[in-house]
Amino acid sequence: MDPYGIRSCTVALPFCHFTLKAPKPLQKAYPRELTTIGDHLRKKRLDLKLFQKDVAKIIGCDECSIWNWENNYNEPVLKFIPKIIDFLGYVPYDVSKLSFGERIKIIRQSNGLTIRELARELGVDPKTIWNWEKGEHKPTKELRERLEKSCISLKL
Repeated sequence: MDPYGIRSCTVALPFCHFTLKAPKPLQKAYPRELTTIGDHLRKKRLDLKLFQKDVAKIIGCDECSIWNWENNYNEPVLKFIPKIIDFLGYVPYDVSKLSFGERIKIIRQSNGLTIRELARELGVDPKTIWNWEKGEHKPTKELRERLEKSCISLKL
């Protein structure tokens, strides 16, 4: 389509055949580090090419909640954590670096249980669970076995 017939569409250096390839840069909104539940949610949502309203429908909350979580303005309430874990397909916490009490709390929340509900299931006082989570006390061997046999899906 050269009107003057000057260009022949031939490569200037025909002996030099190479192609530059690089991965497409990440979106500006894409999280660089996954430190919060909101970061995990945003990464998964962008990977799946979903809108916040789509994720809100899946999780069962409103779009504003997703926006707040992704922007780290607040953390999800207990009732949404199991649904978030289902959406992500994994538990967004590194439990290996947590203390025993912190692991109990994460696992309890991952299963959507309040302190009272877990205490009722184990047959202990809620204050006992609270003390475990705060690291003030540790459960006896018997209670630890009951804890592992109950709703707990992650290793303590």
